[in-house]
Amino acid sequence: VGRGAGVRGFDCSGLTEYAWARAGVLIGRTTSEQWRSGVRIDRQDVQPGDLVFYDSDRSSAGPEHVALAVDATRMVHAPYTGAFVRVDPLDRRTFLGIVRPSESAANLAGAGRG
Repeated sequence: VGRGAGVRGFDCSGLTEYAWARAGVLIGRTTSEQWRSGVRIDRQDVQPGDLVFYDSDRSSAGPEHVALAVDATRMVHAPYTGAFVRVDPLDRRTFLGIVRPSESAANLAGAGRG
């Protein structure tokens, strides 16, 4: 997607960007752009494909990690750059929130990219 089209492998936001781009929705390149790319969803309403965010550093604003919901209990994510993509439990101590991307919000979140 974009400048990363020739790159092999994913970081967390690259994986989610790639998955949503394959569905025809541009959600932004970074975790913080993706945090603003749709509507917030209550935890009990999570659906496959929703973006799940985690905040492991409360001293900085916003989330540091993003994953894709597989179902109500699991996520698929790139845990860190260089690691294999894997499926893990969705519930974690650092859980921040869930966003369901929408094309209009995603386009606004990514509008400042160049």
